[in-house]
Amino acid sequence: MSGHFTTRKGLADVALAVVVGALAVTTAAFGQDTTAVDQALVVLSSAVLAFHRVAPRTVAVVAALCGAGYVLHAHPGPLSALPVFVAVATTASAGHRGWAAAASGVFLGAWLATGPTTHDVVERTALLAGWFLCAVVAGQADRNWQAYLRQTERRALEAERTREEAALRRAGEERLRIARELHDSLTHSISIVKLQAGVAVHLAKKRGEEIPPALLAIQDASGEAMRELRATLEILRSDDEPTGTPALLVERARAAGLTAELKVTGAERPLTATVDRAVYRIVQEALTNAARHAGPAKVNVRLDYGGDELAIRVEDDGAADPARPPASGVGLTGMRERVTALGGTLDVGPRPEGGFAVRARLPLGEAG
Repeated sequence: MSGHFTTRKGLADVALAVVVGALAVTTAAFGQDTTAVDQALVVLSSAVLAFHRVAPRTVAVVAALCGAGYVLHAHPGPLSALPVFVAVATTASAGHRGWAAAASGVFLGAWLATGPTTHDVVERTALLAGWFLCAVVAGQADRNWQAYLRQTERRALEAERTREEAALRRAGEERLRIARELHDSLTHSISIVKLQAGVAVHLAKKRGEEIPPALLAIQDASGEAMRELRATLEILRSDDEPTGTPALLVERARAAGLTAELKVTGAERPLTATVDRAVYRIVQEALTNAARHAGPAKVNVRLDYGGDELAIRVEDDGAADPARPPASGVGLTGMRERVTALGGTLDVGPRPEGGFAVRARLPLGEAG
């Protein structure tokens, strides 16, 4: 974006030099004593205006000297001051008021030296001096205006950053409030359910009675609900989403009894924070689904680092049926939203040969 902006400014500077040069050359062509040397001085004093952003002081010096030489040799009219006038304005706009004033003085001195000091010469010199004074003032005003715009932009960016920080702080406070509410109410209720179910199972075993399947299901579900609630509370109490590595997730899955394997191919390299979190969450959700629904299956996790994208594959050989596509729950929906936000693609569903597959492709940016 900045490159296009620089190109546009360069083209504008060239256009300025061309327009001023065309006017100055046309005016000089109507002069009675104009020679090829005079035309060259006019062209040079106009051409240097294309570089007024790069070297404003040099532009002022060259334009003033060329203009003075042209005035001393050809004795033109007041319009011959146009290239010098523009050079003075751009030099003052760049912050070099002294150089702009000096260039004005050189040209006005040459104008006074063109002949006997008559009332007409003095009057024209005063008129040109007023022009040059206006050029310096206009250049300084433009400089002050640009500085004001830059300061306003900085203030707007600072205000935006402050608003974002305040929003993040409020979001953090709200997360903590929700975490406290969940801990004080829901955790207690689930704990009671789990405790009561455990006591009932224990008494049934003690009396030698058959344990009702519903009771065992309540005991297992309450334990799973408690673990998920604790994980949710950890996320709510943290400043950011928990991060880790796919290798750590695979190790945890193995420790939980899942047969899992990780393979990384390609040139592994650091990822941006957003991509790294997305990879972690995709692998985490896929392993969690495999542990819940795949049954006694083997899970293969593959990370393939390409030139500009990362391919993620989590496949199992479990009990998924190709004829029964999975329901789009919260986990799969969140996974798809993460991938879409990064401009990637996601494909999830049962495999034709059996089992379930999660395949994602994420574009890789440079890590900050």
